[in-house]
Amino acid sequence: MDFSWLFNFGDPVMWVALALIAFAGVIIYLKVPATIGGQLDDRATKIRDELDQARRLREEAQELLASYTRKQRAAENEAEEIIAQAKKEAQLYATEMREKLSEQLERRAEAAERRIAQAEAQAETMVREKAIDLAVKAAEIALGTSTSKAAKSKLIDDGIKEMSSSL
Repeated sequence: MDFSWLFNFGDPVMWVALALIAFAGVIIYLKVPATIGGQLDDRATKIRDELDQARRLREEAQELLASYTRKQRAAENEAEEIIAQAKKEAQLYATEMREKLSEQLERRAEAAERRIAQAEAQAETMVREKAIDLAVKAAEIALGTSTSKAAKSKLIDDGIKEMSSSL
């Protein structure tokens, strides 16, 4: 192989080769590959951290969703229990009200029956008194016209004896 072009200062290829070697040397001296590698590593680390954070956030969101789902189910169960309890209490209240109404109607019926019985007794007493008054008037009229004083006396005594024996 011929390397004569390498040391020929008049050849433009040599100058391009020297410039390329100098450029590569400056890049290595300034540690550009290490800086670029470090920046790429930093960026990869940032991306990894962001992915980890996104994964954590996703897990937290799933846990939060599961928590809210459990709370929703618990709230639905509690609502169902409240509704069932309210229905039960309403049935008990309705039964209690029916019993109270029935008892109140029975008391009113008994009170009405007592009042009716009292009214019947009063009516019976009034009828007896009226019948007695009429009988006494009829007896007075009948005795006053047709019987003698001795017979009247005897009838009165007999009536008194009958009353005392009946009382």
